[in-house]
Amino acid sequence: MLLERINSPEDLKKIPLSELSSVAYELREAIISACSQNGGHLAPSLGVVELTIALHRVFDSPVDKIIWDVGHQAYAHKILTGRRDRFNTLRTLNGISGFLKRDESPHDIFDAGHSSTSISASTGFAVARDLEGRKNKVIAVIGDGSMTAGMAYEGMNHAGHLNREQIVILNDNEMSIAENVGALSNFLIRTASSDFVQKFKKDVESFLKRLDVGKSMLRVARKAEDAFKGLFTPGMLFEAFGFDYIGPVNGHDIPNLIETLENVKKFDHAVLIHVLTRKGKGYKPAEEDPALFHGVGPFEIASGKVLKGKGGAASYTALFGTTLCRLAADNPKIAAITAAMPEGTGLTAFASEYPDRFFDAGIAEQHAVTFAAGLAANGLRPVFAVYSSFLQRAYDQVFHDVCLQNLPVVFAIDRAGVVGNDGSTHHGAFDISYLRHLPNMTIMAPKDENELQHMLASAFEYDAPIALRYPRGNGYGVPLDQGFMTIPRGKAELLREGKDGVMLAFGSMVYPALEAGEQLDRMHGISMTVVNARFVKPLDKALFLGLSDKFEKFITLEENALMGGFGSAILEFFEEEGVVGKCILRLGYPDASIPQGEQHELRSMLALDVQGIVASSLRFMTRS
Repeated sequence: MLLERINSPEDLKKIPLSELSSVAYELREAIISACSQNGGHLAPSLGVVELTIALHRVFDSPVDKIIWDVGHQAYAHKILTGRRDRFNTLRTLNGISGFLKRDESPHDIFDAGHSSTSISASTGFAVARDLEGRKNKVIAVIGDGSMTAGMAYEGMNHAGHLNREQIVILNDNEMSIAENVGALSNFLIRTASSDFVQKFKKDVESFLKRLDVGKSMLRVARKAEDAFKGLFTPGMLFEAFGFDYIGPVNGHDIPNLIETLENVKKFDHAVLIHVLTRKGKGYKPAEEDPALFHGVGPFEIASGKVLKGKGGAASYTALFGTTLCRLAADNPKIAAITAAMPEGTGLTAFASEYPDRFFDAGIAEQHAVTFAAGLAANGLRPVFAVYSSFLQRAYDQVFHDVCLQNLPVVFAIDRAGVVGNDGSTHHGAFDISYLRHLPNMTIMAPKDENELQHMLASAFEYDAPIALRYPRGNGYGVPLDQGFMTIPRGKAELLREGKDGVMLAFGSMVYPALEAGEQLDRMHGISMTVVNARFVKPLDKALFLGLSDKFEKFITLEENALMGGFGSAILEFFEEEGVVGKCILRLGYPDASIPQGEQHELRSMLALDVQGIVASSLRFMTRS
C-alpha cells in the first residue's frame, strides 16, 4: 500500500504524480474504516482528500502554516502528518482527536472545534510572520458553511485591508451540516461553472480575438468582460474584500489543484481560491446523505447502516423537539430558531410542521440570539435551540439584547455536560457559570425526560429569559405524563429524607445522587437527604434554609465547572443568608480541559458516576 510509505508530508512528495489518485483512494479507505468503528465527521473529510494531498504536496508543513477551519475535515491531514498508525484510535479516550490539537502534532497549527475562525487566525499568523521577517506561507482552509458566520467576513475585511501574503481556500460543497441558508450562501452557489456564464465567457473571448484594435481598446474590452462576469460569480464579493479571486477549481482534480497552488504560491498578496468539492465523495452512502454522515456514529461499511445504541428511552433532544411541536400547536406565538443545526437540536419535525415559525440563522449564534430578542420584543415566544458550547459564542448578545431588556427568550441548551467523543471544544461545561450572574435569567435543568417536558411548558409561563439545559443522550425511560404542569419558578423537589447530611443535585446528577444515597445507606449506614434542585437561579430559599437548620454537611452535584457553578451558588446563598458553620463538598468539573471519550468513561474519570460519588461522599461524611 502506498499509504504505508507516507509518515510525513515529505514522504508524500516522493510519490509519483500518477499514483496520487491511489493515495486518495487509500486515504478514503482508512477514514471510512476508522469512522465505522468510532464514529466521526466522515462526509466533510472525504470531500477534501484530493485538496489535502495537493496542499501537502505543494506546501511545506509545518513551516508553512495550514490552518483548517473547524477541523472536522482534517482527517486526511492527520493521516498524512504522521498519525496513520494511531488513526484507528480516532475520537477515543487518549486517542487521536477528531479536531485540530496543537499538542497532538506540530502540523496542527491552530486548535479548532467551532467554525469560522481560520481566516482571522491565519491573518494573525501572516502578520506575525512579516513582523519577524520570516518567509513561510500561510493558508486557511474554510468551508462554505463556515462562510455563513459573520466572523469569517470580519476576518476577510481585515485581511483584505492588510493585504499580506495570505491564501484562503474556500472549500465549497454547498453544504455544511444542514443545507446552507442565507443570501451569501446563495451568492456563492452562483459560480462561474454555470452554463450561462461559461457560454458568455466563450462568446466574449471569441469576440475579443476578432477585434482588430489597439492594446488600449483590448484592455477596456477585457475589463468590461471581467465586470460583467463579476455579476454572476462570487469573485465580485471576495475582490470587494481586497482578495484576488481564483476559481472555481475542481477540488477532486489533483494535477489541476497542484498546478493552481503552485501558481498561487508565488503571489505576494491576499488571494482566495474557490474550490468545488463533493461532500462524502468516494463513499456512496455519505454522498447520498451527507447530513447524516456529517457527524455519524459507528456504522456498517457495506450498507452504510448506522449502528444504533441501546434501545429504550428517547433522547432528550428528540423529546425536546416533540414537546415543542405539541406546545406550538396550542400557542401560535411560539417560534423556533437554530444556528445551522436543525437535526442536531431536534427541530426537524418543527421545521416541517411549522415552516413559517422555524428559522435557521446559519452558523451565526450572535445573530440568532438578537433575532430571537427582536421576535420577543414584538410579542412572540422564541426558542433558540443550541448546544451549550455554541451558545458561548453569543454571550454578549444574551446579556445585552435579551437579559438587560428582560425579554422572554427560551434558550434550549442541548449537550449540557460532557458530550463524549467530540472532546474539549464541545463539552457543555460552562453554561451555568456564564449565565448565572446575568440579570433576569432563570436557569433550570430536569432530572429526567418527563420533567423536561414540564420545564419546557413552564418556560412559556415565566415572562423572562429562560435557560433550560439538558444532556446529550437518552433519558431514563420514565413514563411521560400526557398533560403539562407548571413547575413553580425556583421550586426544588425533596426526593429522599435522611438524617446525616444533604445531597443537593442538579439536572443529570439527580439520579446518580439518589443511587449513591441508597448505596451509602445500605453499605455504610450513612443516611442522606437527596434534593432535586431543579433551579440554579433562583434557588429554593425556603427549602434550603430549612435544611440548613437541620443539617451540618451538604454535598452539591453538577455537570458544570465548579467555578461559578451550582455549588458556588449554594455557597453564596449561605453567605448572603448568614448561614455559618456548614461543611460543603462540591462535586463537578475541575478547572481543567476535559478530554474526549465516551460519556461514561469521562464521568468515571471525573468521579461523577455513582461509584465516584459514593467514594467522595464517604470520605466527606466520615471526616471529623
